Amino acid sequence: MSFFNTFLIFWMLVAVVTFIYLFFDNAPYGRHIKSGWGKNISARAGWVVMESPCVILMLIFAFIVYDQLLIVHKVFLCIWLSHYIHRSFIYPFVIDMTNPKMPISIAISAFCFNLINVSIQAFGIFYFTSYSDDWLLNSTFICGLTLFVIGMFINIRSDYLIVALRKENGAGYHIPSKFMHKYISAPNYFGEILEWTGWAILTWSISGVVFLIWTIANLFPRALAHHKWYQEKFSDYPKNRKAIIPGII
Repeated sequence: MSFFNTFLIFWMLVAVVTFIYLFFDNAPYGRHIKSGWGKNISARAGWVVMESPCVILMLIFAFIVYDQLLIVHKVFLCIWLSHYIHRSFIYPFVIDMTNPKMPISIAISAFCFNLINVSIQAFGIFYFTSYSDDWLLNSTFICGLTLFVIGMFINIRSDYLIVALRKENGAGYHIPSKFMHKYISAPNYFGEILEWTGWAILTWSISGVVFLIWTIANLFPRALAHHKWYQEKFSDYPKNRKAIIPGII
């Protein structure tokens, strides 16, 4: 347990360093892809490879201690899988990837990153956090779950509006103007941050907080980069639209 807590502190410090670094250099995939990051592979295949540990490894951890899991742990597992089964095995085959390639180095680094983060969630929640028998009726869990569901809806809805926009107007990037796209450039990231805020609350665990910190570290700088990219690419991009928090930034 002491090693686990020490590692969590180290991992949070790495997140802070990553957060700062990403303000200066965007991860080179999607609209920000660039040369110099090694051999490229199919973006769709790379996406499945880098996200799949979030499903497969979590199921393995759960299976190992399945006889010891309480109903609350099984509910947590279902909540987690509701996001990552879609994210890993549905989303990459639904979207029309404008940049069909990604550096293999990005796929491998994201794969390793997910191995660590999933392990932290599984150990922290299945092994090291205790829950009362009525946790699922607790207001903390209900508030967290509500936030998670709202965030997931915003995340998926925002992504699929982009898919629909490309079907209507052709391949490439266009200015979205529906739903939360009217207010921010990266509503999918805003929704995902809400999701994992909800996760941290509903699990009431340090593991959940660590995952939220990493989500913000990765997505907040990228949302600002997306916003700047839109402004530079489209001269008619709405001036009052913010990057990731409606009305603020």
